[in-house]
Amino acid sequence: MHGGWVPLLLAAVIILVMATWRRGRQLVTDDRRMKEGSLTDFVEEMQTVRLNRVPGIAVFPHPNSDTTPLALRANVNHNHVLHERVLVVSIEVLGVPEVPDHKRYVYDDLRYTDDGIEHLTVRFGFSETLDVPAALRAACVAGVLDGDPDEMDAASYFVSRGAIRRTRSGGMARWRKGLFVTLAHNAADPASRFQLPSERTVTMGGDVEI
Repeated sequence: MHGGWVPLLLAAVIILVMATWRRGRQLVTDDRRMKEGSLTDFVEEMQTVRLNRVPGIAVFPHPNSDTTPLALRANVNHNHVLHERVLVVSIEVLGVPEVPDHKRYVYDDLRYTDDGIEHLTVRFGFSETLDVPAALRAACVAGVLDGDPDEMDAASYFVSRGAIRRTRSGGMARWRKGLFVTLAHNAADPASRFQLPSERTVTMGGDVEI
């Protein structure tokens, strides 16, 4: 019971876990992209369909501006409503401690200025707290977003999150898929990571298959 096998074994386990997490995240991303569909196409579709527009601001945290948040699709497909103002927010963490205010925001009206659907990229430094509500309020103060900053204090947040289901499809061994599902259960909750108010945060979306 001596020699270098213990650190080698520990290193192998850590590498296996890291590789499984990375591969599993890629499978989840691929499945989500297929189900989310293009955000541009979604905005165009909203121009032609008639939906009830309910009062208020709905904020959808989402990694990019290419695809539609699953929570947004679920709200439209199942509840058949759309808020008067829909704000898709992407968070970027840069390799600097702090991001100056004039470089923090990138705004996109998604081709239409009167449909109430917008996209905002918020950039943070790695030493900054990812406080999305505070950042949105500051964006209103800075004039990046239209409206009264106090309105953001009443905004509703919709987090896209569904159960991850293991299937028999390829891409990764089933036992590694089981390991990834276990790891995903212990992953950080986006609502707490982005400092979203629990009383105004709703989790919606569909199941993701790997």
